[in-house]
Amino acid sequence: MENKAKKISSIDQLAINSIRILGIEAVNNAKSGHPGIVLGAAPMAYALFKDHLKFNPKNPHWFNRDRFVLSAGHGSALLYSLLYHVGYNYQIDDLKKFRKLDSKTPGHPEYDLDLGIEMATGPLGQGLATAVGMAVAESFLAAKYNQTNNQLIDHYTYVLCGDGDLQEGITQEALSFAGHLKLRKLIVLYDSNDVQLDSPTDFVISENTERRLKALNWNYLKVIDGNDYQAISKAIAVAKTSEVPTLIEIKTVIGFGATKQGTSTVHGAPLMDDIAVVKKNLQWTQEESFSVPQQVINNFQKVKIKQGQELENKWNKQLHDYQTNYHDLSQDIIAALKGQVFNNPFLFNKIDWQSIITNEATATRVASGKILKLLSQQYPTLIGGSADLSGSTKAMVFDHDYNSNNYRGRHIHFGVREFAMTAIVNGLTLHQGVIGFGSTFLVFSDYQKAALRLAALMKIPSLFIFTHDSIAVGEDGPTHEPIEQLLMLRTIPNFNLMRPADVRETIGAYKIAFMAKTFPNAIALTRQDLPQMTNSNIDAVTKGGYIISEEDDTKSLDLVFIATGSEVHLAVEVQKMLVKKKINARVVSMPSTYLFDQQPQEYKNKILPQKIKKVAIELGVNDSWYKYVGLAGLVIGVNQFGSSGELTTILEKYGFTSEKIYQKVVKYITSKEAK
Repeated sequence: MENKAKKISSIDQLAINSIRILGIEAVNNAKSGHPGIVLGAAPMAYALFKDHLKFNPKNPHWFNRDRFVLSAGHGSALLYSLLYHVGYNYQIDDLKKFRKLDSKTPGHPEYDLDLGIEMATGPLGQGLATAVGMAVAESFLAAKYNQTNNQLIDHYTYVLCGDGDLQEGITQEALSFAGHLKLRKLIVLYDSNDVQLDSPTDFVISENTERRLKALNWNYLKVIDGNDYQAISKAIAVAKTSEVPTLIEIKTVIGFGATKQGTSTVHGAPLMDDIAVVKKNLQWTQEESFSVPQQVINNFQKVKIKQGQELENKWNKQLHDYQTNYHDLSQDIIAALKGQVFNNPFLFNKIDWQSIITNEATATRVASGKILKLLSQQYPTLIGGSADLSGSTKAMVFDHDYNSNNYRGRHIHFGVREFAMTAIVNGLTLHQGVIGFGSTFLVFSDYQKAALRLAALMKIPSLFIFTHDSIAVGEDGPTHEPIEQLLMLRTIPNFNLMRPADVRETIGAYKIAFMAKTFPNAIALTRQDLPQMTNSNIDAVTKGGYIISEEDDTKSLDLVFIATGSEVHLAVEVQKMLVKKKINARVVSMPSTYLFDQQPQEYKNKILPQKIKKVAIELGVNDSWYKYVGLAGLVIGVNQFGSSGELTTILEKYGFTSEKIYQKVVKYITSKEAK
């Protein structure tokens, strides 16, 4: 069969086929995986890595490397084969362990910079959307720090995507955002093979990709033969000259060389015996499996390792010159290189936090807005915004707008794109050098869930700010009143949700978010004003839960209240009311169950004594609180959708007044005593 070998040199063809064969052998050996993309997309991956991608396989953390995201994460065997071929820290045995427990080569790519994996991918569309965030970070840092005679920050973000990626709704959001902002250093290679898992693509789509992309202000290029390595490389070179982002549609044959090439059959099942047909059609003469020709090692792997080291050495000289000539600015870059953009308590503690703490009732969303403005004056690369709700969420930095005319700005208008916003924030975080955040109403976290989950899975400290955190939203009604969202966020492993009770706890929540290294943070904030608590504590938030109002220590403890956010002051009011019933109560503020659960058992027992009755109070579903109060405990929550009405009438209807809570607690205590 025709494999276009005449169009390219024999060594290039050998390298492409070596990437293909190693990838499909890994799939065969695992008896599962996706060989179709390995065979079809290997030429475009090779063209990118050989001729364009700037990286150093011996230092995957090099800051000025180009970023490459395999958005079509099911093609992981292609990625691992490619990374082995260019000299990253993989051995042949790692390819043999593809999809095996605890291997370096899991079924879908998992974020690990040491191995050259820029992000976890597999949930289609998120790779492309997250890459947009990486491109935003590059454009911002370049505009902020580059000098006429020293372009220190200068790299591209590349994506390899498939038909499935482009069908996902998040992709439309991300493409629209990137095109509007003219993120010219974002280049997408579209593996256009007209086939997906269930069917040919014409069963499910009929749009014109070129017209769609151009309508979104993208540059569009097309390569009609996906095996034409030279044409692909030339297209990438042209894309790099564009003033807007580029998508290159590359027509490929899924499962190229297999008996059933071009069909859904080769998408997601190992080739097994048909691998012999592929090897014959590709004129592959290596008899031993998992064997890479020495010519490929010499002319591709060793060359790329040498090039990468030379590129980084050249950049290190550039960095040295930058430090000499722009010493003050270079400190920010050095912090980024050391991973210290987050995790800098010195900058956080320099802020005069007392300036925003008053005795006046304040909505925690308002406090959050003041905190962000103070933080943005100390952290020069704090950047973010909201999904068209900045006026409501108050999530704005003290700076100009980020747009295509001013990439130095730090206030991002994400538009009504909650899902893409979340992935873009993850991209900002993954890029490093910036602190990214996104904001919207808590009820819309449902739109964001998949990207929030991915942040937690990747163990990255992205920041998400949620406001309008309960039925106290009021007149907007049940569509805008979160009920189950607090619980939903708490069920995500490695995800820290914080619901502060006042200004001090809100400051504490931000401190945790800014010091975090291995988990994302979300802060849930109120629309309504809350009183400043007498004994709230900025640093106590790190414990997750702490005693905010103590019991009478001259008497035995009868009851412990656990409350969060806007319900903490209610618990304190009820605590005082219970004195007339001779019930001695303690109030625990628990802004973060995630952090509390990590405390030593001794501390948890001290805060929540095991044999003492407990009452949990929160404007959300009850379910998560029984692990603290026990099955015999009382949970006062909201287990139905809300209503539209004025704030006080809503709280009255759902029983969230001090008097109604008092009555429930007295009834609970007396019924227990009767038993």
